Amino acid sequence: MAARLPSWAWVTGLTAGATAVVVALAVQADHGPGPTAAVAKPNPSASAGAHGPATPKTPAAPALPADSGTGRRIVYSLSEKRVWMVDATDKATRTFPVWPGTVNPQPGRYSVTLRTQSLRGSDGVEIEHVMYFTKVQGVNIAFSNALDGSSPPPADGKKLGGIRLHKEDGAALWSFGDQGTGVTVVK
Repeated sequence: MAARLPSWAWVTGLTAGATAVVVALAVQADHGPGPTAAVAKPNPSASAGAHGPATPKTPAAPALPADSGTGRRIVYSLSEKRVWMVDATDKATRTFPVWPGTVNPQPGRYSVTLRTQSLRGSDGVEIEHVMYFTKVQGVNIAFSNALDGSSPPPADGKKLGGIRLHKEDGAALWSFGDQGTGVTVVK
């Protein structure tokens, strides 16, 4: 018949066994890892190429178009869908993207002819900071922003001359452009 061990002996045996396993694993680890797949350490300068920089950077604002005139003015690029506010020293003080209407002005030089604080746009949206600067085929062309800050809905075939801005950009342009302020439209 087998001899029966006291309960404390089982605990001691388990503890000794666990200690032996830990020691064996520690010795194995001390001798280095077994065969593994090679993994290159990330190189911060190399990783910027394929996946972008490790820390996201704010993209630089597009440069002021070269053919945009001189002096204090508002510059509107049709192809870039962007506006620049330019001070008297020809330095762009602010630039931002816009949503153009369906009717575009021709490239050229204009000036703000009328400013209206708020009204309902021809698309039915309540707008503010409306700054008219030309008319094309009977359609007024003006900068504005939606009162609620929303982007314009699709035009559904309507002839619309509103160049919509984000709400904060609309407020900044309103403060910058008085009646008579130059507006240069470039391709």
